[in-house]
Amino acid sequence: MMPVTASAKIFADRIGRIEVSATMAVAAEAAKLRAQGANLVDFGAGEPHFNTPRHIKDAAIAAVEANFTRYTVVPGIPDVRKAIVERHAADFGSDYTIDEAIFTTGGKHALFDTIQILVDHGDEVILPVPYWVSFKDIVQYAGGKVVYLETDEAEGFRITADAIERAITPRTKAIILNSPSNPAGSVVSAEDLERIVRLAHERGIFLLLDECYVYLNYADKPVSGGSFTWAKEHMVILGSLSKTYAMTGWRAGFALASKKVTANLSKLQSQSTSNATSIVQKAAIAALAGSQECVTEFRAEFIDLRDYMLAALAKIPGITCTRPEGAFYVYPNISAYLGKTGIKTATEMATRLLHEAHVVTVPGEAFGTGEHIRISYPVTKQNIDEGTRRIGEFLTSLK
Repeated sequence: MMPVTASAKIFADRIGRIEVSATMAVAAEAAKLRAQGANLVDFGAGEPHFNTPRHIKDAAIAAVEANFTRYTVVPGIPDVRKAIVERHAADFGSDYTIDEAIFTTGGKHALFDTIQILVDHGDEVILPVPYWVSFKDIVQYAGGKVVYLETDEAEGFRITADAIERAITPRTKAIILNSPSNPAGSVVSAEDLERIVRLAHERGIFLLLDECYVYLNYADKPVSGGSFTWAKEHMVILGSLSKTYAMTGWRAGFALASKKVTANLSKLQSQSTSNATSIVQKAAIAALAGSQECVTEFRAEFIDLRDYMLAALAKIPGITCTRPEGAFYVYPNISAYLGKTGIKTATEMATRLLHEAHVVTVPGEAFGTGEHIRISYPVTKQNIDEGTRRIGEFLTSLK
């Protein structure tokens, strides 16, 4: 038997291609400070501040009482897939069957598996900047090459079909769109979305549409690429119940795609998680098939909080911020304060804000930009007042 030397390779190369999720790292650091007694204002968490609606919780409790606690079929029971396709069809005019739907352990799981079955080594994936933290790493884990598509802050980080088309090369395998977006809240217009769907479909490029925040579109009526039913072959809708129904901890997500795509997603899932939690599937049915009044109420409060947060940030000298058209984040530019008191990067700024001002934010480097911090505003207005006061006092103290 060959002896193992100190230089022997231990871990697979692919684990070195990714980093720990920046948002999870921030949450962990904040938890340490909180455990030490720090009074933090938390603008870091990407989740609603609402409780999960009563009818959804009751469905899960009923499932437990009925002993619905055994394995299910891998892609989810037929009723949960039926609820997914019917909700999407009612809201967006899509035309999927239950065999074209899969229920997953959160929206991130749907995204991860989709990238794994579609992207091979050397394949290019177009990713607009700023981007959600996990997109880049998941593509790189699969061996793909990320092609970053820069957007203009002066135009609200808007993504256009013309820009997407210019980024396409013969090696382009997929395009990722997150609209409304995390972190900037930018929304792809209905006209641009249709053009992007068409050019991807005509060129045989997969369009991966992350619709995590699709119901939190404040600029216009929510729109989904799934309404363009003629492009189903080259489209994957990635959905989540987390933000829409305040179910982040439930880990309830899904994908809608052609039968050949969902069959391969189910194949991969069969060798990883198997079925998503049985009782969560029952809760998801209640969310999707039940009253949607909570969605309307959540959306109205998010708009109110967005406007309140923007007004509070506007009082801080030197801070500029685009007006998000959706999701529940603001992405202020803090470049006016970089270079002061030894703070050179947004990461250093976020670290100092956490440890000295006791305000939790996420640095822009996690999203592909170097002059911003992300602030999540689903908190009380009192927390917005206190958090922005602390940020303002800290920034104006810098020399």
